[in-house]
Amino acid sequence: MSPEQPLENLRLVLVGTSHPGNIGSAARAMKAMGLRQMALVAPECDPGHRDAMALAAGADDLIAKAERADDLNPVLADCTLVFGTTARQRGVRMPGLSPREAASRLLAAARAGQRVAVLFGRESSGLNNDELQRCHAAIHIATDPAFSSLNLAAAVQVVAYELRMAELDGAPPATAPDASDPEEGGPEPPATHAELEGLFGHLDRALHAIDFHKGRSPDTVMRRLRRLFFRAAPSEREIRILHGILADAERMARLADAAGGQDRG
Repeated sequence: MSPEQPLENLRLVLVGTSHPGNIGSAARAMKAMGLRQMALVAPECDPGHRDAMALAAGADDLIAKAERADDLNPVLADCTLVFGTTARQRGVRMPGLSPREAASRLLAAARAGQRVAVLFGRESSGLNNDELQRCHAAIHIATDPAFSSLNLAAAVQVVAYELRMAELDGAPPATAPDASDPEEGGPEPPATHAELEGLFGHLDRALHAIDFHKGRSPDTVMRRLRRLFFRAAPSEREIRILHGILADAERMARLADAAGGQDRG
């Protein structure tokens, strides 16, 4: 990862794209703004289609080397900050940012040597709720309410432009997430997306083990806990501590179950 060239740490992710021309136009928009890291998740078209190559207009190298995956996990695994573009408030409540605000935060993290990503959803329906739950915040492009329809490649162009301007402005990295611990030798980078997803899975299992929900919706609880941990931006060391706490909670739940079984016997 390169703090000296922060745009190298920025990954733009197209999810479920159905029109090859949009992939080509998005690649052209990215390359014109100095962005090189494209990822394609579950595309519903052939990224190598002639329409994609034609509209890439010389940016077909980005398509050729783009990371491809069936789901978001491998694409986001090493990222510490993920934003998702959405035209409207979905069932997932989350902080909303303008493209300019988002670009400033993304560049700050990228300058700190962290991998960051922006998700762009399907042409017809955008990102679904599960995909938005993977994001720290949503990017809203302020279109005219009377005609808010924005082409996928146009949305990529808007975000890519703001990222380019943030890089040229040289905004300081003060807004980057900082998991500083002066007692442990200074700042530590936030945990990666893969580490956070591992924690969320363990947390969900532990809450069920201790019968925490008691009639409450597990999905609602986990959505709110996701928002909490995304705001907190815990470090890898802090994630390990939390895993240890959850493991002890699970162990105590097993002992309690065993004791209850003996009493009943």
